[in-house]
Amino acid sequence: MTTTAIEPRVSAVVAVRNTATLAWRTLVQIKHNPFELLDFSVQPIMFLVLFTYVFGGAISGSTADYLAFGLPGIIVQNLLFATLNTGVGLNTDISKGVFDRLRSLPISRWSPLAGRIVADVIKQAWAVTLLLVVGTILGFRIGTGPVEVVGMYALLLFFAFAASWMSVLVAMLVSEPEKVQIFGFVLLFPLTFASNAFAPTETMPGWLQAWVKVNPVSILADAVRGLLNGGPVATPVTQSLIWAAILLAVFAPLSVWAFRRRV
Repeated sequence: MTTTAIEPRVSAVVAVRNTATLAWRTLVQIKHNPFELLDFSVQPIMFLVLFTYVFGGAISGSTADYLAFGLPGIIVQNLLFATLNTGVGLNTDISKGVFDRLRSLPISRWSPLAGRIVADVIKQAWAVTLLLVVGTILGFRIGTGPVEVVGMYALLLFFAFAASWMSVLVAMLVSEPEKVQIFGFVLLFPLTFASNAFAPTETMPGWLQAWVKVNPVSILADAVRGLLNGGPVATPVTQSLIWAAILLAVFAPLSVWAFRRRV
């Protein structure tokens, strides 16, 4: 009896093509389930309008001044909460057997995972754009140029990509999509609200200020403010990139390990 060596299932080029196809599949599903856009459209607009008109005057004296401060923070807050959709979607696909069906096809083993993450990063770009448009309608004005705005998109999407791996890891370890959301809210609520995303650091108690100043959410919010409004950007952008690199280095390998064990 003769044996043959097992060849790689697909080449790198085909793997990229598979990833793009599955990312498109995820995006196309929106027209069949428009409620998926709630977390990327309706929810961020509600946060922006409510915080601006309920808290804006008390915090900054006017809604216009608060928009300059609060819009970047709300963009960051929405970015982090939206990463939960990646984990929820992956867990749902695995629980319903979608991954088992995809694995029977001659495609890259990692394409379903990569495709979901790529699709959700594209949705993140949509949410950022939507918030900027609505913010402009409400009175926000960008004080920098196109280069800084493009830099803001690049920074936010890279951070979203890195932070998504936390959600992916949780999705691989729990049995139900609801548990991904519970874990995410338990982690992200204190992380985002105990930051300067919504209120200036100097208005908080001294013990809380110490945490707010090193909170990665505060650092990223400061970076977005600098890129949109003008002001210091080198330090917060560099620190945000370092935080993103740490998240990626820690959670991506753990997520891949958990993914391989589960599927």
